[in-house]
Amino acid sequence: MPSADFDSTIYEGGFANPVGASQTVFRALMDAMARPGSVQDLPVVTAPPTPLSASASALIVMLADADTPVWLDPALTRSSAVRDWIVFHTGAPVTSQPSDAAFALVAAPQSLSALNGFSLGTHEFPDRSTTVILQVASLSDGAPLVLQGPGIKHQASLAPDPMPPHFEAQWQANRAAFPRGIDLILAGPDCVAALPRSTRLVREGA
Repeated sequence: MPSADFDSTIYEGGFANPVGASQTVFRALMDAMARPGSVQDLPVVTAPPTPLSASASALIVMLADADTPVWLDPALTRSSAVRDWIVFHTGAPVTSQPSDAAFALVAAPQSLSALNGFSLGTHEFPDRSTTVILQVASLSDGAPLVLQGPGIKHQASLAPDPMPPHFEAQWQANRAAFPRGIDLILAGPDCVAALPRSTRLVREGA
């Protein structure tokens, strides 16, 4: 029989006000996607099991449903409570295959070595790609990324930490696949930023 702690961990901690919380998270994410490199406030509206963060969990609860398989990185897969919490609060199936995922949750970006392992969509249906949510400790303490592209006037700068190894090369390859490619959401502490696949990385000062 499940313990009280088990029940509390899995079944509690979702949106207390589902409509209001969903609207708040949706607005923050849409602003982040529309203005790549900008940092949008994301209030704490969830209390997930560790190591899933409040920001990442709010995003997946708002985005995922029964028709969108979710992939969890090894840091999250080790916690059955995280898996069960996501399934309970979203109804989404959890897949072990990155290429089958509509959304991917990554708690240890520094260990994510292959962005191209996710679905890049097809030329006919580029929207059938994976949206990858990276949990980051900071959006200002890492190596600076200088960005250009739609939604950016001249240039924008972002410095997330941690990030996948060889991220610049991986993102250049992702950008080269356009209109195919993944979209990246950066879930920081109480904030969110985004790198849509149309965003380009440029050398600082270029």
